[in-house]
Amino acid sequence: MTINPVDYQLSSDYKHIYSGKVRDLFEFTDGRLLFVASDRISAFDWVLPSTIPDKGRILTAMSLWWFEQLEDIVPNHILSTNVPDVVKGRATFCENLEMFPVECVARGYLAGSGLADYKESGSICGNGLPPGLKDGSLLPKTIFTPATKAPLGDHDENVTFDEVMVRIGMEEAQQLRRITLAAYERALSISKSRGIILADTKFEFGLGLKGLHKDKIILADEVITPDSSRFWPADQWNPGQSQPSFDKQYVRDWLLSPESGWDKNSGEAPPALPDVVIEKTRERYIEAFERLTGESFS
Repeated sequence: MTINPVDYQLSSDYKHIYSGKVRDLFEFTDGRLLFVASDRISAFDWVLPSTIPDKGRILTAMSLWWFEQLEDIVPNHILSTNVPDVVKGRATFCENLEMFPVECVARGYLAGSGLADYKESGSICGNGLPPGLKDGSLLPKTIFTPATKAPLGDHDENVTFDEVMVRIGMEEAQQLRRITLAAYERALSISKSRGIILADTKFEFGLGLKGLHKDKIILADEVITPDSSRFWPADQWNPGQSQPSFDKQYVRDWLLSPESGWDKNSGEAPPALPDVVIEKTRERYIEAFERLTGESFS
């Protein structure tokens, strides 16, 4: 089932707080947040006119699984999965946090905006890298490459660790870097054991406001999904070219192809996705979930 915000039909007990590229946030009367993953898909900072059936359910199920794998490294914001029927399977009740204004990205391989920065400067977010690396290369070590959180429709900007320290303070910046790298290394190890390379991923964190998590750093939003990560089949990894993937790179590639007729730099909104691209994207998301978790999606 594809859900748009107007279809939620939640009771007046839920106050709509925010809608992002993919997620919608509501506040319940008791202060808990209802975090809903829609079937919307974004690319190149545009929310596309097409949706991917079941995408929100896949993202939610995958995030819940990863939260469990990482809970000894960092606590998470999940309170309950007992949600209203209209959003069952694609929503969770979560803690209200004071979010850090930074996206915490870990990279073990060279791709995406990191590749673009490397080609331009030989570094990513102040992390110097050796010459001769290619698209898809394994990095000498995992690096922390933070980005500022941009308003909806704007592009997140890669920043240095020093800039993060100026923005949020040295101690908390160091903690975010440490947790990000530890969580990525854990997830990379798990993924590789299932035949998938986790090339990079982003995390978002907040500070707990009350209870057991007061003033503690908490993992929030989604975690290690095809929307926030690059998943590559390990047996097809071949540096020097764009890698096959289980994420939304398939959508990006179609949008950049002559078939779409869209110019990324035109300022015009992207076109709707053809049915075959929608179905193949859905298949990739499901395969990522099933291969990583060992569970069947239904």
